[in-house]
Amino acid sequence: MSDELRGSRKPVPEAGPPIKRLTTGNRELDDILEGGIPENSLNIIMGEPGSGKTTLAEEFVFANADEERRPILYLTTISEPLDKVIKYLQQFRFFDAEKMGATVLYEGLGDELTARGVGALHARLKDAIKTLSPKIIVIDSFKAIHDLAKSTNEMRLMLHEVAGLLAAYNTTVLLVGEYRHEDIVTFPEFAVADGIIELARNALGTRDERYLRVFKLRGSSYRQGFHAFDITSEGVAVYPRLVSPVEATSYSRDSSRASSGVPGLDAMLGGGFWTGSSTLLAGPTGSGKTTMGIQFILEGLRRGERCLLVNFQENPTQLAHQIEEIGGKLDDDARGRLELLYYSAVELSIDRIIVSIFQALNRSAIRRVVIDALGDLAMAANDPTRMHDYLYALVQHFAVRGVSSVLTLETDPPIMSSDATHGRLSHMTDNIVFLEIREKEGTVGRTLRIAKARGIAHDLQSRELKIEAGGLRVGKGRA
Repeated sequence: MSDELRGSRKPVPEAGPPIKRLTTGNRELDDILEGGIPENSLNIIMGEPGSGKTTLAEEFVFANADEERRPILYLTTISEPLDKVIKYLQQFRFFDAEKMGATVLYEGLGDELTARGVGALHARLKDAIKTLSPKIIVIDSFKAIHDLAKSTNEMRLMLHEVAGLLAAYNTTVLLVGEYRHEDIVTFPEFAVADGIIELARNALGTRDERYLRVFKLRGSSYRQGFHAFDITSEGVAVYPRLVSPVEATSYSRDSSRASSGVPGLDAMLGGGFWTGSSTLLAGPTGSGKTTMGIQFILEGLRRGERCLLVNFQENPTQLAHQIEEIGGKLDDDARGRLELLYYSAVELSIDRIIVSIFQALNRSAIRRVVIDALGDLAMAANDPTRMHDYLYALVQHFAVRGVSSVLTLETDPPIMSSDATHGRLSHMTDNIVFLEIREKEGTVGRTLRIAKARGIAHDLQSRELKIEAGGLRVGKGRA
């Protein structure tokens, strides 16, 4: 019987070695790029003027400058004078004066381009490769070279020569330019690029939000979507878009309980919340949400756990006073296990907050998290769908890590619906506790009702909720 009749198949070729990566100088951006920029690739960093392209390119340069290896060449064209580029470079902490002129070389190409046209680029690169052997070449701005071309055909021929030269030589190239998104499908440089990173700004009220996305990364996976970033004195600070953890389909859940810290509430829950579960505290102003969140944190500290309290309402001084009023003065050990993250409600960025939370989780084995309050976070997200996606992924990460979380939400009357404001929160949390303020027989008082407790045969009755010197306590009588 012939091989064809037997159904024989050609052997599957073995996978090649993994692609080596160069760090961008930013850990979070490296994560988005699955390890960094592929070595010996040609990449475009694009965006409008002032979007942060040059800062990103320069941080990449200094992160990879090594005295033991080949130098890095940074070529400026006719967009900005070389002296001006270097002047602003020195404002960033990643700048290292000792590397300038040694492992990092800045050179201007403007005069040659003006005199000889776009053909001057190939000659300069060929000479640089022969004399310097650079491991990285940055051309800023490459869009300015494009604008000098007399025709699309001239630009295409020049790119063919340059791409062929660089492909035959082991170097990583960044082409920086003020490109528009629609240029991707028409400009020839995008056809030869191995990677494309787009930077953009979006007006949000009285401030701008910056975003980046990886549009292309040949032969490599990457995290898709828009990722927020800031430009700081450290350089580019990136806040990756949060996605659900891969482990969410297969992790083992802890069978222990996390005490609420509120007398009487654990009894209504048959022993407390499941460890790793997420709890939504919903109620109007003054109903006790923040107090209950603090009691949850204090209970964790009493049990020797590390805890994180994220707050947008009270500043650290106010919050410390509240904690002391409820639980007394914390000793040094308890203070060392409590981490506070405070953000002013005026300048909230959901991406920055999420990254800060995960940085705290990675620093220490945090077991409890309280986020107070979600309404402020929803305003920062500026998009109900985005808010829902972030929170869903966040509570999934908490569950996989075995972190018990409490999230507060101001709602009056205390009902949960799937509207834009609440972002379908009731569907993603394990437990929902309503705190209410009611008037009964001329007396106003607080009440508590457990609307949902996943996997727990909980008490469904509304109970009196009393506030005392040590915080909240659930009464025995029905409300």
